[in-house]
Amino acid sequence: MWFFILAELLVFGVFFLAYAFARARNVELFNASQLALSQLSGAINTVLLITSSYFVVRAVDRVRRGHSRPAAVWLGAAMACGGTFLVLKLAELGGKMSAGITMSTNVFYMFYLGLGAFHFMHVVLGMVILGAITLKAWQGGYSAANHGGVETGAAYWHMVDLVWIVLFPLIYVLR
Repeated sequence: MWFFILAELLVFGVFFLAYAFARARNVELFNASQLALSQLSGAINTVLLITSSYFVVRAVDRVRRGHSRPAAVWLGAAMACGGTFLVLKLAELGGKMSAGITMSTNVFYMFYLGLGAFHFMHVVLGMVILGAITLKAWQGGYSAANHGGVETGAAYWHMVDLVWIVLFPLIYVLR
């Protein structure tokens, strides 16, 4: 899993570098296009993912102490935050597309939509992983001695959160 996480971080890192180079060559275009984004929506999504990561930390703590069912409840709360993130992101992306904005509108929107969709897919995969470990935790499949699956799933979820923590200011805030 660590190899996969590091590979994913490398891919996002390459995208972030490409974004930085494109932005440096099109500062006015990027600044003007960013003004059409909702910083509030991005900030709410940031709070949702950070909160979900906190809930995952609580789940790992609970399962390490041998409390599998309470861990499942914390994981369910993390999934609720992740699901809300997905709904808000779909509404945001749908609004842009209904306004006629596509990846070919300009180079900023190519990155905004491309990075947004790529991160969205990672959140969906993270939700699948969290769902699987939640089910197993609810069924008592983890214990204080056997909780590696929860920690592995948590590591992936934290990677998804970390990427968003970089993506949010990069796309929504920095001018």
